[in-house]
Amino acid sequence: MLKPEDNELLCRVGPGTPMGELFRRFWVPALIPSEIAEPDCDPVKLRLLGEDLVAFRDTNGRIGVLEERCPHRRASLFFGRNEQCGIRCVYHGWKFDVDGNCTEMPNERPETDFKHKVRIKSYAAAEWGGYIWVYMGPAELKPPLPEFEWATLPPAHRWQRKWHYSANWMQGLEGELDTCHTTFLHGGIDPATLSPGLTESTSNWAKDGMPELNVRDTEYGYYYGSKRDFGDGTYNWRLTQWILPCNSIIPHAKFPISSRAYVPIDDDNTFVFGSSFNPEAPMTQEDRDYLETGMGAAPKLIPGTFTPEVNKTNDYQRDRALQRSGHATGIPGVNNQDRAIVEAMGPIVDRENEHLGTSDVAVIAARRKLIRMAKDLADGKEPELPHNPAAFNVRPIDVTVSQDSLDAVVSSCGDKLRFAAE
Repeated sequence: MLKPEDNELLCRVGPGTPMGELFRRFWVPALIPSEIAEPDCDPVKLRLLGEDLVAFRDTNGRIGVLEERCPHRRASLFFGRNEQCGIRCVYHGWKFDVDGNCTEMPNERPETDFKHKVRIKSYAAAEWGGYIWVYMGPAELKPPLPEFEWATLPPAHRWQRKWHYSANWMQGLEGELDTCHTTFLHGGIDPATLSPGLTESTSNWAKDGMPELNVRDTEYGYYYGSKRDFGDGTYNWRLTQWILPCNSIIPHAKFPISSRAYVPIDDDNTFVFGSSFNPEAPMTQEDRDYLETGMGAAPKLIPGTFTPEVNKTNDYQRDRALQRSGHATGIPGVNNQDRAIVEAMGPIVDRENEHLGTSDVAVIAARRKLIRMAKDLADGKEPELPHNPAAFNVRPIDVTVSQDSLDAVVSSCGDKLRFAAE
């Protein structure tokens, strides 16, 4: 369990909060390129880390992410016109470029013009790896973009989505870092409905509901191994990657594998950026067709929104008859099952009332590291990871072997935890 004050520190991400400041030392995915696809496109609202922003692509294709409120009379720039390398406030015509400079004040007489003295808050933005990323920290500390493996691959090798979670970011991340729940929450799934890459993993989950967990701290976060004993001298090892502050890469026995980032919109809401990818070959049409069904790594969305079709307003399409027949939840789709549990905890779960066990060691380790890093930053110790982009390039493992120790598995798979199968 956590003390209430530590739970607050872990979950609150607005300006000036310890965890919010830690997030602001990293690039985070914020948009998908299609949201601002063309030069001089319509601006879009963007709420990120508790701040209301507006994003646009200017005439030259540069991306602007600005404070939503005009510094003149605080009108919303979401209503603005994106034209001629800037966004113009429709209230009095003030215009701002992607760097936040005021370039025009058409309501001011020439002798009183003071546009060179006015700036609006702006944040660095870059298109990279299929997403638009934003950096909201001190300009002098801006790091290079993170080199996640999926971000370095050609677009044909990945499939990406963004969707909304009605809960605090940490609740979603903790679900990712909890391998034990797969045996129970996702139990009873018919393997015939899963992609080939998931069938073997799902079978492994069902064989041992009490895996032994080992957590290994790293410069980028940690990896942890879950060992399931098959009782025939072999063990299934799943090595899950956690990359600071909010990224996971989940092991599967075969490609494609999935990476997800839980990016705080504010304290109570999260955008999830999911990337399913195959480093060795382009994604097949079968892979893409399955992912589009919403039954696996990402949910199917209500058209024109980032809201999953299966959501709390329709009780996650839970089928009690299916549940009684042996399906654990009666909820269709792995992602939908995860989201139902996480959102039902409430916007911020009351962790002071938890009773944790040995199966929660990975969750506990993540909390401790995040809290420590946030406190260190508040004391003036800057995180080193953002400035080492290659450290983000790691891979999980799902392998069945005769070795019964984590060290033996890691040694056989290489020091970067690259994909291995035996």
